[in-house]
Amino acid sequence: MAKTIVVKQIGSPIRRPAVQRQTLVGLGLNKMNKTRELEDTPSIRGMVAKVPHLVEIIEERD
Repeated sequence: MAKTIVVKQIGSPIRRPAVQRQTLVGLGLNKMNKTRELEDTPSIRGMVAKVPHLVEIIEERD
């Protein structure tokens, strides 16, 4: 089974560059405190690394 991570949006995309807003949409996040369980791939990790001030990794599952 693939590893997954649980990502939570902790910041608002208001007054942020459009690229950061698009990254949140790409992660499936669009509202404050929303969480998503995503596959733990290098591309997802890279997207999270692009917006560390807007999201946090809550949990890493095997």
